[in-house]
Amino acid sequence: MAKKYYVVWNGRKKGIFTTWAECEAQVKGFTGAKFKSFPSEREAKSAFEEGKMLSPRKNGVTKRNVDNDSIIEEVQWDSISVDVGCRGNPGIVEYKGVHTKTGEILFSHDEIHIGTNNMGEFLAIVHGLAYLKKQGSEKPIYSDSITAIKWVKQKKAKSTLERSEQTAYIWSLMDRAEKWLQTNTYSNPVLKWQTEKWGEIKADYGRK
Repeated sequence: MAKKYYVVWNGRKKGIFTTWAECEAQVKGFTGAKFKSFPSEREAKSAFEEGKMLSPRKNGVTKRNVDNDSIIEEVQWDSISVDVGCRGNPGIVEYKGVHTKTGEILFSHDEIHIGTNNMGEFLAIVHGLAYLKKQGSEKPIYSDSITAIKWVKQKKAKSTLERSEQTAYIWSLMDRAEKWLQTNTYSNPVLKWQTEKWGEIKADYGRK
């Protein structure tokens, strides 16, 4: 069985745990627990830092982390949900966007020879924004990738995937997506899908 890393943003103890038993001890029965598993320690560390739910102020009052602005309590069903199918990370990548309520596939991209999960999520979000802009729609977009949402907000993808002949195609898509973000405006909320509360995102490929 592949090793997993468990990030706990809100629980008895916050941090990264290497077994489900350790994670469960922090979140089971804990009101408002927020946690998620990741396939690599690097992804877990990145998600933990980027997704901390609260950060302290000097006067002891807490403020919301910027990434928490995208967290809502109830699903907005008239929206688009995006997800990535990835075989290996890096590996073969494909993505799609569906209507959150009906599951109807609204757009998709066939398999890309090599890329990463976060790159695929980033491309899917930007594809969704462009799709909705053409329709003149302000519907929200859901993604379960904190990293990709942050990249979209920054209009810059900070992937560590090496640029090479093999990765040239996905990098051409990434460059085009960044250019779209830098030359277009949109009012669509890009929201974090709360897997722990709502189950798998509606665009999920079912390859867990």
